[in-house]
Amino acid sequence: MVRAEYPGVFATYKTLKDGTRKAYWYHRATGIRLEGEPGERAFILSYAEAERTLKARHSGDTFNGLAREFTASPEFETKLSASTQREYKRMLTKAEPVFGDMPREALNEPAVRRDFLDWRAKVARTSGEREADNRLSVISAMLTWGQENGRIEANHIRGFKRLYHADRAEIVWLPEHIDAFMRVAPVELQRALIIALHTGQRQGDILRLPWSAYDGSAITLRQGKSARSGRVAPLVTIPCTQALRRMLDGMERRSPLILTTKTGRALQKRYFARLWEQAAVEAGVGSIALPGLDEPVALHFHDLRGTAVTMLSEAGCSVPQIATITGHSLKTVTVILDRYLARTRALADQAIFNWENSPRTEFANRLQTVTPTPKASKGKTHV
Repeated sequence: MVRAEYPGVFATYKTLKDGTRKAYWYHRATGIRLEGEPGERAFILSYAEAERTLKARHSGDTFNGLAREFTASPEFETKLSASTQREYKRMLTKAEPVFGDMPREALNEPAVRRDFLDWRAKVARTSGEREADNRLSVISAMLTWGQENGRIEANHIRGFKRLYHADRAEIVWLPEHIDAFMRVAPVELQRALIIALHTGQRQGDILRLPWSAYDGSAITLRQGKSARSGRVAPLVTIPCTQALRRMLDGMERRSPLILTTKTGRALQKRYFARLWEQAAVEAGVGSIALPGLDEPVALHFHDLRGTAVTMLSEAGCSVPQIATITGHSLKTVTVILDRYLARTRALADQAIFNWENSPRTEFANRLQTVTPTPKASKGKTHV
């Protein structure tokens, strides 16, 4: 009788501690457990919800369906780099077991925000706050795309507050850190550090840098991260320092790429990151104390980019000059300087040197304390 009234329903049975036998009802096609007993209100409501989920799944009108449309869209394929596309797909796949069958109607309800935030909290406990934030950020990007393209009505997690906060504004490689790393790192990593420090380029661009980009005096490249929205990234030409030319001219060209493994193969991102972390720990820069910071920090490869900007500024380069080297916009260079040069001692020393050697501040350099002149008495004179 039950099967006739509720097609696709089956029961499993369990013997309880008191010896009674209890039935648990399930919706076969979706695997959803149904509440209550057949005929009861809770059972009817949960059965209807399971049927709606099944219908949405078959029509693609679900979270997974929206994810497929998003990743097949022109915006996804042209505005995101290949590495970003892979990362987005990975994170959406991680969300599928939890939200894959969720109907799009549910995405329009404000209450769905709590579901996503609760899931983010669980991910944070198992995979860390940064990974949890990144997964939710990708879902938010998908929902925004869905709203802008008429798939859903709203993105209820837009602007969510992140759990992970990383302020690396004052984290730069100091000379002693670089010396320690160079003493223990494999030569492949030493070369990568020198290129990063003398060009201010990103790790991805450095690992892909071909010999054809070097003409003996300068390096010319198109920055990968600047190639967005189907546009070709602008060319950046970086005149080489003497130290950089000396290294490049002394290297054996075993591959079309400048940086390779010992066997001449391309350095893959994950392999390079593992080697770099091992060398950093051995060099003692995996956890260091820096002035003004309460806790030890690890120096990362991408901190070399900020270090290069810092060094260019300390050498007296202007914002436009730095931008021509790093490929940043003028606005971005200014932001970087605000972050990385907040408390740089070398800049402070340079500022005082300029002060003491500028004709405009000569009057201030002559200032010194003097004994005040006694004030004349204003009282009557007595004979």
